[in-house]
Amino acid sequence: MEFAGKEVVVISGCSDGGIGHSLALAFADQGCLVVATSRSRSSMADLEHDPRFFLQELDVLSDQSVERLTSLVIEKFGRIDILVNNAGVQCIGPIAEVHLSAMQNAFNTNVFGTMRLIQTVVPHMASRRKGKIVNLGSVTVLAPLPWAGAYTASKAAIHSISDCLRMELKPFGIDVINVVPGAIKSNIGNSAIAGFNQMPELKLFKPFEAAILARANASQGPKATPTAEFAKKTVAAILKTKPSPWFSYGGYSTLMAVMYHLPIFLKDLIVEFLSKRFLNSKK
Repeated sequence: MEFAGKEVVVISGCSDGGIGHSLALAFADQGCLVVATSRSRSSMADLEHDPRFFLQELDVLSDQSVERLTSLVIEKFGRIDILVNNAGVQCIGPIAEVHLSAMQNAFNTNVFGTMRLIQTVVPHMASRRKGKIVNLGSVTVLAPLPWAGAYTASKAAIHSISDCLRMELKPFGIDVINVVPGAIKSNIGNSAIAGFNQMPELKLFKPFEAAILARANASQGPKATPTAEFAKKTVAAILKTKPSPWFSYGGYSTLMAVMYHLPIFLKDLIVEFLSKRFLNSKK
């Protein structure tokens, strides 16, 4: 079999222009057989004729879609060695006014979509006493910035889930790795702005609208790490025989890690200093 001896990696959210797409390429470059998924197969068209990839449509919000994919992969390849929960959506706006449906969508995709895949794949991995589950968090959890509270909260949930899951699955030989990207070049800013533009017009926070829109693209500045570089480093960390439970890489990741350990009043001062364009409607 062409895939004999190769690790079978399932990745959610592999649309071109995103982190998942680059992770798929990086895993393939390391000799893995990659099950690349997204809601639309056409968004992965450049991978279509590459034998290293098995492309499938996947809606992480659907029990049936997740169960179908899992059964199909196990039937075709006999196993799932690594699950990468990458599918996610942004949610930009002030917490006091962001539409609850937008917040629910962020949690449904980022948290419950991840949980849906985990609960479907874990029994298979447990039966083999082997496997790796990779969850994508965010450095914003370490030092939350204004105007993205709903998104950050959803990623904070992922961090907590990863910590608990790591301890719960250890007896079954399953590793859990929390990957915490810093500022990484991707299309997340454009999708965040598109989502914001679909929400009702701001009221109390209308004077801050320009700053909120600037926050949507904050991770795409000159210090953002190229997606391919991030993916290569991340895949190398995941494929280790004994992977670290925490891997963080990308723009501002070191700064955010340091800020996490600071007293709250000092952290707030630094955040205000570094991100006046997010806090000051006059900027």
